[in-house]
Amino acid sequence: MAESDWDTVTVLRKKGPTAAQAKSKQAITAAQRRGEDVETTKKWSAGQNKQHLVTKNTAKLDRETEELHHERVPLEVGKVIQQGRQEKGMTQKDLATKINEKPQVIADYESGKAIPSNQVMGKIERVLGRKLRGKDIGQPLEAKPKTK
Repeated sequence: MAESDWDTVTVLRKKGPTAAQAKSKQAITAAQRRGEDVETTKKWSAGQNKQHLVTKNTAKLDRETEELHHERVPLEVGKVIQQGRQEKGMTQKDLATKINEKPQVIADYESGKAIPSNQVMGKIERVLGRKLRGKDIGQPLEAKPKTK
């Protein structure tokens, strides 16, 4: 019974430093002194609620030089949308609700400020029943028979 010593402690697993401890200034300098490879990176806009930052590319596009610019919806298309909407007695908000978009999207399309999206244009075409793309803009949309 002399072999069972109550003061002897056997450690099976030793926990490493937590993430916060491993990232501390003291831990980094200690690792550098030991000659270990230390990689430090700073997170970009970490801990900030910046979702709509202007990056270099978008700033360049916003300046819109001759060689670098966004294609916009032609005013002709905007007028067709406006006329078709008014014929059906709809407001911009009503049309936006029918196509599941924001009213600002319709306002941008009508004023010619929007960047054209085939998905949005297709939705507007179906609701208004007029063509907005191609060479016959403003003509009635031909209902294609569904084939099964």
